[in-house]
Amino acid sequence: MRKRARGFTLIEIIIIIQIIAILLTLAVPSMIRSRRASRLQAIVANLVAIDKAKHLCAMERGAAEGNTTTCTQAILTNSSSGWLKTWPSGPVAGTYLVNAVGTRPTFQSKDEFQWRLDFSGL
Repeated sequence: MRKRARGFTLIEIIIIIQIIAILLTLAVPSMIRSRRASRLQAIVANLVAIDKAKHLCAMERGAAEGNTTTCTQAILTNSSSGWLKTWPSGPVAGTYLVNAVGTRPTFQSKDEFQWRLDFSGL
């Protein structure tokens, strides 16, 4: 009697590779979308924090609308003022700008609402 060799045939291995490839094509786009969504949420949260700190600073210091010198990044992160402990860093490369009192802060030239629109498009 002849013993049968144990192991996988070439067809079985090819089928397993195809199944893995199909699963990857389904999973990878979803992971990319969720990563982008979390980055957008972090940007919006940072913009909201900067905006709240700027409003508090403007109210306490009596800054008029359009004032660009009363509530700057350096003043908002000053250890004695307490509005922001540290300046937020974005999940991607870019710069947060405080902008004038009465206007919204921006990240890469877009304000909170423009970033929310990007988030709703996911």
